[in-house]
This record gives sequence, C-alpha cells and structure tokens, in this order.
Amino acid sequence: MQQAHIRNFCIIAHIDHGKSTLADRLLERTGTITQREMMDQVLDAMDLEREKGVTIKASAVRMEYTAPDGEVYELNLIDTPGHVDFTYEVSRALAACEGAVLVVDATQGVQAQTLANLYLALDANLTIVPVINKIDLVSARPEEVAQEVEDLLGIPAGEAIYASAKAGTGAEDVLQAVVQRIPPPAGRPDAPPRALIFDSHYDSYKGVVAYVRVVDGTLGSGDLLLLMSNGLEVDPIEIGVFRPGMQPTQRLEAGEVGYVATGLKTLQECRVGDTITLKENPAGKALPGYRPAKPMVFAGLYPAEGEDYTLLRDALAKLQLNDASIVYEPETSHALGFGFRCGFLGLFHMDIVQERLEREYDLDIVFTSPSVEYQVLKTDGQVLAIDNPADLPQETEIAQVEEPWMQIQIYTPAEYIGPVMDLVVKRRGEMIKMEYLDSSRVLLTYEVPLAEILVDFYDQLKSRTKGYASLDYSLAGYRPGDMVKLDVLVGGQPVDALSIIVHRDQSFYKGQRLVTKMKEAIPRQLFDVAIQAAVGKRVISRANVKALRKDVLAKCYGGDITRKRKLLEKQKKGKKRMKMVGQVEIPQEAFMTVLRLDED
Repeated sequence: MQQAHIRNFCIIAHIDHGKSTLADRLLERTGTITQREMMDQVLDAMDLEREKGVTIKASAVRMEYTAPDGEVYELNLIDTPGHVDFTYEVSRALAACEGAVLVVDATQGVQAQTLANLYLALDANLTIVPVINKIDLVSARPEEVAQEVEDLLGIPAGEAIYASAKAGTGAEDVLQAVVQRIPPPAGRPDAPPRALIFDSHYDSYKGVVAYVRVVDGTLGSGDLLLLMSNGLEVDPIEIGVFRPGMQPTQRLEAGEVGYVATGLKTLQECRVGDTITLKENPAGKALPGYRPAKPMVFAGLYPAEGEDYTLLRDALAKLQLNDASIVYEPETSHALGFGFRCGFLGLFHMDIVQERLEREYDLDIVFTSPSVEYQVLKTDGQVLAIDNPADLPQETEIAQVEEPWMQIQIYTPAEYIGPVMDLVVKRRGEMIKMEYLDSSRVLLTYEVPLAEILVDFYDQLKSRTKGYASLDYSLAGYRPGDMVKLDVLVGGQPVDALSIIVHRDQSFYKGQRLVTKMKEAIPRQLFDVAIQAAVGKRVISRANVKALRKDVLAKCYGGDITRKRKLLEKQKKGKKRMKMVGQVEIPQEAFMTVLRLDED
C-alpha cells in the first residue's frame, strides 16, 4: 500500500478510561473482525488481562478503512496499557506511531496517567486526537472535560470527539479524524531496509516473534535478515501482520507494522529496540532504540519445592521474551534455598509476573518482601548498589546510605486535601507544590521515598479519597537517609529472607509489628521458639512461641509428688536437648507477613 494511505497510531489514556473498548469498536466498524468473533477486550489476549480488566501488554492490529471519499486506508493500531507500572510498554509503542488517540473519561476528566502518557506522546512528536469517552453516563460532563483538554493541550475544545465506546457512538468520527489529522509515515521505500523491534513474544514453534515497524525499505519473506546490534543472521520462518491474529504475508513495506517469526530461542539474540535490516543490502546506521527499563522494586523469587528450580529458570527466560522489563539473577537463601533476585517496574507489575508464572507455567513459588535499590557508600570509598537487605554491609563499614526518592503527582477532589496530606507526611513526604485545576480539583506534587509508597500507599490513597484520587510517579533521584537493616531471628538464627531495610526512626515500630505477626504465623513446636527483631547486635523486640506440651502426668493416678516431679524434670531435660538440635520450619505464610505489615 502507498505510504500516503498508511496511518500508524496508538490509543493512550488513564487506566479504565476505555482504551480497549474503543479499540473493539474500531475493529467492528472497519470489519476487521466479524460479529461472531466479537468479544470484550479483543486485543487483550491474556486471561489475566480479561479478569483484571486492565491492559498489561501493548497489542498491534491492522485495519482497512474506506473513507467517505472512497479512498482505502491501512490503519495500524497499537492498544497500550494505562497503569503507571506499564509506562515502559507505552513508550515503546509510541516509537512505532505518528499519532495518538487520547481517550479521556467524561465523568472523571484528566487524571494522573492521562497527563503522564500525554507528555510521553508529545515528547515523541506525535499528533494528538482527543476523544471524550463515556458521554452516555448520567454523570458525564463532556464540555467541561473538553475544556480541561484544551487548557492542557491547546487543542480547541471544538476539535475533541465525543464518543461512547460501549454504546458504539463516535467510532466513525475517530476513524475519520485519524485519517485526516494524523500524518502518514515518512520513511523511504527505496532505501536499505530498517525495521524497529518494539515488542516480542515467544512461540514454541516459531521461536521469538518480533513485532516490527518498518521505517525504510521492504522486508520480504524470502530475504536473509540481519540484526544490527549483534550481527546475527536470521532466515525468517514467517513474515506477517496482525488482523488481529497473526496472518502471513509476502512482504512488509515502509511505514507498515507487522511481525517477523525469527526462529531464535533466546531474548539475548533478539532484543526489543534492535534494528532489522537485509544481509545483502544492510543499512548504514541503526535506528535509535529504547533505553533499558529501570526496575524500581526487587524481590526474591523461590520455588516452593527445591527441585522446581530449573523449571523456574526456564519460565523466567521465556517470560522475559514477552516482558523485557523483567531482570533477574540467581541468588541463594539459607531459609529458602536456590532462587532468583528479580527486578520489577512496580508492585502491580510484580503481582502480574507472579500470577503469570503460576498460571502459564504451573509453578508454586514464594516471593520475599519487596525492596528497593539503595546506594551504599562504604568507609573505604567503595560504592555498592544494594537491592537485597541480606547484602547490606555491617554498620561499622557504612559511611552513607542513599535511598531512591520519587516525585508523585496526586489528582484529588479538593475536599480530600487534608487526608491526602496526612498520608504523605506520615510517609516522610515533602510537598513541592499545590495547584488548583478548577474550583473542585487539586494537583498535589510531592517527593517521597520509594520504600514508603511501595506496598500499600496506593490502597491507602484510594481509601482516604473514596476512590477519587489518581496517582502518577517518576524517579526524582537519590538522597542520603538514616537506613538500617532490621533482622528477624527465629530460635536465635537470622532468617535472611525476612530481613528488611527501614528508616531508623521506624525500626522499633516495624520490629514490634513484625515479631507480633511472625508469632501468629509460625506453628508451635515441641520446644519454646524465640522470635526476635534486631538492628545490628541490639534486639529491639521479642516474642515467644510457646511449646506444645505432652501431658506426661496423664498416667499418674495419685502416688507420691516426687514421682510426678521426676517425670516433669525428665521432660524438661528432653525439651532442652531438643531445643539445641531442633530446626524450626518456617511456613510460606510467614514470608508474606512482611508484605502485610502496614495493612492493619
């Protein structure tokens, strides 16, 4: 197809504003899928996406649209996630497009991720088509929201498209706006081929399937291809497009979006952000790729059964093909055995990975408490990046510990300013600015330590604002902090998997809470078990799990007291000996107590 008739665009929005539903209506309107094939969230291929109602992976699809003037256009649509943890997915999708449809909920208006994704699109120089969705709802205020968009974007409110993706209204207007407003791709069809890999997944039969946007030239199914980052030659098994299923074609031309089934088996060979060219006629310069995703949250990942270690390793390798933002390396724990230290973009991303490993690969796994990466300056001048509390050096060896701080933006109705401020201040937050967007909505900007917002901050924020607040965050840099390692000792032995790094001011409170929770989680043994929380050599909290006691006097019917005393003394000696050699089995639930410290 001629480049002038190609349009590459994505749909961006805050979570739950109706991206995937709008994509469904566009697929229906263009006849890409039949009514019989139609279901909610067509482009959300994972069961997990359907259950949770959120898009996790960006999805591509090709549509053919006949405009009112009779011209046929090829529309390549990429549906993107809206959750803050998957911003990396959004940024990759934007690189393959010339325009973006910005969907805004007519009841909620502009939210945190609306702005965050919008700024990403503007940085990528994309043409923005604003769509005010859910106008059929009783509480909808489309004119006000259109005015908000005008104030933000400078796009006249009259150019905003009013739609209801659920009811199907406005889909035709969106398609016409895409054709009229979004420019065609600007690549050179006669130049040596260059195609950008913006995503991938693993197929058991076809190996790594690379999602590509062809910038220059043409890729043919019989061509010998070359990966420019490592010089690897690829004889493609198949080249094709998404309709929305994979459909083979003979070639992909400049400006088009499709896939290349490479037959490769590892991510290291075919990386997202790499450039594909021809072996016979290679391009001189690779396309600018992507900055690697920076993990924010780290956690230990262990198989519940030790013999499943190799299965877990293979599962992580395959999952990384589909989600390049996961990083992992082997680690060992005295309590849990062999496992991996994994980095995630956020806590929701970690939950998704856990569920995918359990569902797709049928693994029973244990996650340790999530941690963040600290910069530790030792007294000898050495600088360490510590993401595992067990690796933190002794206090005497540490000159300074720097912790990551985040800049957070909270959109909230004005009546909830007090509860929001109270929450952030308790988490050591510092206010940067407060802006009134209108008479009823406020934008609060804070800087907060990442460790403080890691576990339950979002839940607390939603609870205190009755669900109306929205949150966006980005890394603001590192700052020195008085951080200490809080160790948990069970029966006098430190359990490395339960160690956490906390601020010194919070160590006593968290130690007390942790010991109390652990006492409930660890089952009673045949001897007393001491549970202690310690900072360095100093024990700051302790609790005892009382021993299960066998009634040795049950068979004593009367008789001299010395007889009973003799039996009790014998039992006492036995318990003492057992305590010296006995091992305390720590159940999986105990490792989850660290996660639930702040829930009460």
